[in-house]
Amino acid sequence: MPARDAVIVDAVRTPVGKKNGSLAGWHAADLSAHVLRALVERTGIDPAVVDDVVWGCVQQVGQQSYNVGRMGVLAAGWPESVPAVTIDRQCGSSQQSVHFAAAGLLSGQYDVAVAGGVEIMSAVPLGASYSSGEFGLPAGPLVAQRYDGAHFNQGTGAEMMAEKWGFSRAQLDEFAAGSHAKLAGAIDSGVLSGQITPVGEFAVDEGLRRGTSVETLAALKPSFKPDGTIHAGNASQISDGAAALLMTTSEKAAELGLTPIARVHTAVLAGDDPVMMLGAPIPATARALSRSGLSIEDIGAFEVNEAFAPVPLAWLAETGADPARLNVHGGAIAIGHPLGASGARLATTLVHHLRDAGVRYGLQTMCEGGGLANATIYERL
Repeated sequence: MPARDAVIVDAVRTPVGKKNGSLAGWHAADLSAHVLRALVERTGIDPAVVDDVVWGCVQQVGQQSYNVGRMGVLAAGWPESVPAVTIDRQCGSSQQSVHFAAAGLLSGQYDVAVAGGVEIMSAVPLGASYSSGEFGLPAGPLVAQRYDGAHFNQGTGAEMMAEKWGFSRAQLDEFAAGSHAKLAGAIDSGVLSGQITPVGEFAVDEGLRRGTSVETLAALKPSFKPDGTIHAGNASQISDGAAALLMTTSEKAAELGLTPIARVHTAVLAGDDPVMMLGAPIPATARALSRSGLSIEDIGAFEVNEAFAPVPLAWLAETGADPARLNVHGGAIAIGHPLGASGARLATTLVHHLRDAGVRYGLQTMCEGGGLANATIYERL
C-alpha cells in the first residue's frame, strides 16, 4: 500500500466581523454552513463523499451547543449521512480540528474530511459557558489548591508575560500598530480576496483601524492592572467568523480531480504554565521543528496568533525567527479572534500565502486556555 498523507485542497473563511458588527446577527450553524457551501462551490466536490466534519467551537452553549458542527452540516443542506463532531481546545479548537482530520486521513479512517470552526462572540461571549457557584468555575478545588488559588485569566497572563520578557508598553503598542498596517496593506492589495467568501455584501475584515499608531494607542487605559501594559488596543479583538478547510489524501485528491495546495507536514502539541497560560507556543514550536527535522530558518512564513502582543513578541525572542516572516498580512490584533474559528482562519491565511508567495514551509501556532498550544507545519505542494 502506498504511504498515506494529509493534504489541503482548499481553505476558505468569512471576513471577520467585529463585536456587534456585520456577522452579529448570524446563527453559528448558519455561518458554519456558509463556509461549508463555499468549499463545495469552489471545488465542485460532492459533499456526500465527506467522511467527517471536525469543527472547533469554544463556547458550546446557546446557539453554539448541540454539536454545532453537525447543525452546520444540516444547515448547509449536505446529506444527512455526513457526520460531524465539535471539539474544544480553547483558542486552538479549529487548529486541533486540522490535526484530528489529518490523523484520520493518515490512519485510513478518513479519505475526505473537513476541518474548521466557528464562533459568534457577539452572541455567545467569552465565559458564557461558566455556570455560577463555587464549583461552576472551570478550575475545581484541586486545581485551585495546586496553583494557590490563582485565577486563570488570560489578560493577567499577558501582563505576566510582558513582565517576564521585559516588554515595554511602547514595544507592545508598536507591534499592535504594525498588525493594523499589515492588514491595511493586505486589504488594499487584494491578496486576501482569494481566501474570503463574502457574506452578502460583507467582504472585508472589519476590525481594521487605519492610522493606528503608538501615539493613538497611548490614550487607552490598561485593562488588567492600573499600571499595566495590556489594553484593548494591543490585545485581540472580540469577533465573529467561521473558516473551513477541505482535506484528503493525495491519492484521493487525484481521483476526485482536485489539486492540493499543501500537506500537513508535522502536527504537535505542548503544555506549559497554566497561570501565565500564553507561553506554550514556544515549546510547541521547538517540538514541531525537532519532529520535522527542519530549522527555524527553513520556515518561510509564520502565523502566531496575536492573542496579546506579548505572545508573538516572546515567541520571536525565544525562537529567533525572522520578524519579517511573521503574520505578514496582520493578525488577531487587527483582524480579530473569533475563538473557535481562529485556528482554521490562521491555517487558511497561511496555506494561501504559501501558494501565492511560493513559500515551501509555513508554521502555525497559537496559545490556548489552560497553558496549551498546537503547532503545525505545512508544506506547499
